[in-house]
Amino acid sequence: MEKKGTMLMGKYEIGRLLGQGTFAKVYYARNIKSGQSVAVKVIDKEKVMRVGLINQIKREISVMRLVRHPNVVQLYEVMASKTKIYFAMEYVRGGELFNKVAKGKLKEDVARKYFQQLVAAVDFCHSRGVYHRDLKPENLLLDENGNLKVSDFGLSALFESKRQDGLLHTTCGTPAYVAPEVINKRGYDGEKADIWSCGVVLFVLLASYLPFHDSNLMEMYRKISKGEFKCPQWFPPEVRKLLSRILNPNPDSRITLSKLMENSWFKKGFKQIEFPVTTDHQDDDITPRSLLDFNAAFESSDSDGSFGKRISVDQATTSSTSTSTDTSTSTSAMRPTCMNAFDIISLSPGFNLSGLFEREKREKAEEARFTTTRPPSDIVSKLEEIAILESFKVKKKDGVVNLQASKQGRKGQLAINAEIFEVAPSFHMVEVKKVAGDTLEYRDFCDQGLKPCLKDIVWTWQGYCDDQQQHHQQDKS
Repeated sequence: MEKKGTMLMGKYEIGRLLGQGTFAKVYYARNIKSGQSVAVKVIDKEKVMRVGLINQIKREISVMRLVRHPNVVQLYEVMASKTKIYFAMEYVRGGELFNKVAKGKLKEDVARKYFQQLVAAVDFCHSRGVYHRDLKPENLLLDENGNLKVSDFGLSALFESKRQDGLLHTTCGTPAYVAPEVINKRGYDGEKADIWSCGVVLFVLLASYLPFHDSNLMEMYRKISKGEFKCPQWFPPEVRKLLSRILNPNPDSRITLSKLMENSWFKKGFKQIEFPVTTDHQDDDITPRSLLDFNAAFESSDSDGSFGKRISVDQATTSSTSTSTDTSTSTSAMRPTCMNAFDIISLSPGFNLSGLFEREKREKAEEARFTTTRPPSDIVSKLEEIAILESFKVKKKDGVVNLQASKQGRKGQLAINAEIFEVAPSFHMVEVKKVAGDTLEYRDFCDQGLKPCLKDIVWTWQGYCDDQQQHHQQDKS
């Protein structure tokens, strides 16, 4: 794949390198039969499996299959070899919108056109239960006709990703574009978070700089959390008013997409996009029929010389969306949640944003955190031992161990979640939180069951157990 002229699947001739990231490279390629230009994303299978990103890759394929829209980059097909996964995608010639904005602010009509196309694409994604979660000019491409194309769904979420509270809980995105509630750790509405990011993009298009910017990350988040931004004097009054409604730090009163699309400034020259609803596999040259199930992409034993097998985009979607199963029977299947800058910052006591969004004061969550240098498998084993001793039921999924009491307590069955976070490869943090039951029973469980059994693996405690942290450190010494 490193040499120009390499043939992929006997169908694509590989050309120049377009870009690369930690786990993937993107090449220009040409369909030998049709002459069509495509972009081929080459993913290192071993790397994504090693860091536990298999489901993320599956989700990205599922999402791109769901959102076939003129303003979204099209996924044509997926292929696999022994060591690589290949995405054949629409080749967008005009490059990133970011490069255009970097040269200076855009004229109002041009910025509005791009914003209209962005909002139309995001609205369509939301109608299909897809939330992008990383909207920014670097992920917005321009075709040869100057039309916008949304790309990079690597951080996107599907409707099924919502928890029982109807909210998303994964903190992700790009700091300057992320909505304040995303780092609040109480859950957020994916639609409203995307709307906020659209507002930041609009500001950048018209100003050529960010609305919330500071060399100090914490100060930038403070500005974001309070919606502190100032429009340049050249912004039209209509735009100022619209931005104040989009960049509202309270998601409950933030403007909705439907209301935004009714805005008089937005509607100027806007043409509702109409595109034909096509049947799947309309072009067999682009999307073959009888192809390999997506899961096989991670199990292929072909030699790289054959460049693997072709995978139906439809089958990839079906397979991907059906792989979310309870991993409670396998400790080895547990993978910790990787902590990013958002997670670390949100742990700061001085950066609790909940008061900005909630009209009524909620009861303080009963939670504690401990750090450890032991691997996730040891943490899970210890939690399972505790569950046996205390007659708790155990469920494990996506880095979270759920412990539920077998007996009824004063306020129903006590239920506790222990989520494992990877701060560094050899350093983990575990957040223990009461999700149901009586607070006093939870505290008794922590003091008499949890802490004594975990003393061999805990480095430090924080939160509810802060008062005994010093005692633990003395014990270790």
